[in-house]
Amino acid sequence: MSSLRRAAAYRPTRPETAVFVSGVASMGLEILAGRLIAPQFGSSIYTWGTIIGVFLAALSYGYWRGGKAAAERASLGRLSRLFTLTAAYVVVLVVAGDLLLRSTTAFPLPSRMASLPAVAVLFGPPTYLLGYVSPYAAQLSEKRETGAASGHVYAVGTIGSIVGAFATTYFLIPSLDTDLIALVFGLLSVATAVALAYPVRIRGEAGKALLVGLLLVAAPVAGTAGITVEGRVVYETETAYQELQVVDAGDERTLYLDGQRHSAMDLSDPDRHVFTYTRYFHLPFLYTDDIDRVLFVGGGGFTGPKRFLDEYPNVTVDVVEIDPEVVRVAREYFRVPDSPRLNVHVGDGRQFLRDTDRTYDLIVLDAYRQDKVPFQLTTRQFMELTRERLDSDGILFANVIAAPSGPASDFYRAQYRTVRTVYPQVYTYPTVGGAFVQNIELVATANDERVPLETLRERNAAGAANIDLSAELDSHTAEAPPTDDVPVLRDDRAPVDSLLDPLVGQRYVVQRTNATNTTNTTTATATA
Repeated sequence: MSSLRRAAAYRPTRPETAVFVSGVASMGLEILAGRLIAPQFGSSIYTWGTIIGVFLAALSYGYWRGGKAAAERASLGRLSRLFTLTAAYVVVLVVAGDLLLRSTTAFPLPSRMASLPAVAVLFGPPTYLLGYVSPYAAQLSEKRETGAASGHVYAVGTIGSIVGAFATTYFLIPSLDTDLIALVFGLLSVATAVALAYPVRIRGEAGKALLVGLLLVAAPVAGTAGITVEGRVVYETETAYQELQVVDAGDERTLYLDGQRHSAMDLSDPDRHVFTYTRYFHLPFLYTDDIDRVLFVGGGGFTGPKRFLDEYPNVTVDVVEIDPEVVRVAREYFRVPDSPRLNVHVGDGRQFLRDTDRTYDLIVLDAYRQDKVPFQLTTRQFMELTRERLDSDGILFANVIAAPSGPASDFYRAQYRTVRTVYPQVYTYPTVGGAFVQNIELVATANDERVPLETLRERNAAGAANIDLSAELDSHTAEAPPTDDVPVLRDDRAPVDSLLDPLVGQRYVVQRTNATNTTNTTTATATA
C-alpha cells in the first residue's frame, strides 16, 4: 500500500516532463509523416522505411550533439527553447508544408528513395531538436548516478513514445486533418516550453513560446482553404486509412484517396461512366448468363455497384469496403441508393470472404491502386479463397493498374501468373493500349473451356451486358503475357512493393468519356 501511495503522490520533475513530451511529439510526428508523404509518394514499404530511417537518424544526431553540449549548456531555459523552436518549425509545416513537399519531387533519385528529400526537409529539423531533450534532461536529472539518470530518462521517453503512437493512431488521425494534428503537437510543444520557462528568471523564453503559440493558432488559416489545382474541395478528412477529398470541377465530382483519383461522377448525368475502364466491369455478363449475386471488394465511389443496380434488375450486389468513412462519403456525395439489392459491409475483403458462407456468381476486385495494393488480396491463397466462394461457373474480375509490357508490367504479369495457378482460363483487357501504365482488366473463369472472342461479340450484339461493349472487346489481348521472370505471389512471399516500384515516374493513363460517350485521355504520374 505504501508503494501505491508513493506512486499516487509522485509528481514528475520538469526534465521528466520534457522527456515525456519529446517522446509523444517525436512518435506522433513520425506517424503523421506517413499521412503527409503518402499523397505525393505513396505509402509503400520504401516510403515507411525512409520515414523510420530519417527519424532515427535525426534523433541520433540530436542525441549526439545534445550529449556533447549537455555538461556545459543544459538548463531549463535551453530545454524550453528547444520546444519553442520545434513549435516554430511546426508553423512552417502547417503554412508551407505542401509547397515544401512538392518542391522535393524534382531530385534525381531512384524511385525507391524518392521520398527521402521530402521526409528529411519536413521532419528532420524538428526531430533533430527533440533529440537534444533526453541528454539535457539526463544532465538535469535529480538522480546522481549516470546509469540511473540515463535509464530513467530513456524509460520516460519511451513511455511518451508509446502514448504518442497510440494517441495519434487511434484518436488524432481518425478525428482531425493533418494540419490540425500538426497544430496539436505544436501547441503541446508551446505548453511544455512555457512550463519549463515558468521561473521568473527565464520569463523571456516563456514570452517567445507564447508568440510562437499565436503563430500556430493563426497558421491553419494562412492557406487557401477549399481550393486545389483539381477544383473546389467539397469535403475532406483524414480517415483511419487515408486522406480523403471530394472535389468538384465543373459538372464532375471526383473522390481522391491519398491524392489519387479513385472514382468520379457526372453531377448532371450520374449514370454516365466517367472513367472508361469502369465500363469493363460489365464484361463478365458476356461470359455467362447466370449472374445473380455479385461481390465488389472495394467500394470507393460505388460506380460499379450503382451501375449494376441500374442495369441488371435481377442482380443483388454486396460491397465490402475497409474504410467506413469512404462508405459514408459515397452515400452522401456520390448518390449511393438505399436499395434492398445493395448490401454494404465494412471490413477487410479477405476476412469477409473467409467468414461468409455465401457464394457468388461474380467477384470484382477493385481495391488496387497505382501505388498501394493490399498484398493479402493478391496471393494464390486469396485467389483460392475467391474460387471457393464462387459458383461452379463463377467469374473473378480484377482491376489491375500496371503496364501491359516493359519494366512497369511486373506486377500485372505476376498477378496474371498467380491467378492462372487457380483459374483455368484468364482473359486480359488493357484499357488504353500501348506500354503505358493503365488499368488492365483480368477476367478469370472457373470453366476449363475457353470462350472464343467471336462468341463474346455475338453475345454483346444480342445485348447480354445491357450496354454496348464492342470497343472494350476490341482491346482483348489474345496472347498470355510472359511470366517466367515474375513470381507466383504467396502469403509468405508477395513482394508487391518491389513489383510496383518500376511504375514510379511512369505516366498513368486514364481514358474518360465525355457527355457524348466518346473518350478522351488524361494522365497522371505514378507515385512511389
